[in-house]
Amino acid sequence: QLRESGGGLVQTGGSLQLSCAASGGTFSHYTLGWFRQAPGKEREFVAVIKWRGLGTDYAESVKGRFTISRDNRENMVYLQMNNLKPEDTAIYLCNAVDRAGKVYWGQGTQVTVSS
Repeated sequence: QLRESGGGLVQTGGSLQLSCAASGGTFSHYTLGWFRQAPGKEREFVAVIKWRGLGTDYAESVKGRFTISRDNRENMVYLQMNNLKPEDTAIYLCNAVDRAGKVYWGQGTQVTVSS
């Protein structure tokens, strides 16, 4: 199970840190990511961090502003979001993929950036 937290309302240029708590499974073996879905739009990739923390990748739209990290001891994955823009407004969902390729999703947390 995945549970996100940390969303909220922030002004343009502000920051938020999203957290995702995982339970069950061997967390350190999972590839973890964040996706987002804005109203009327398809779900899109935001960031990913590979198991053992070996490598990260980001959508072009968030590079230099967002940072993904993980704490395998606490079974947590984080998304630090800086210099937020109105176009970052979306529901942010935590994603985990185990070594067999099974995909898990959280329920999402709303991020709203006011202009």
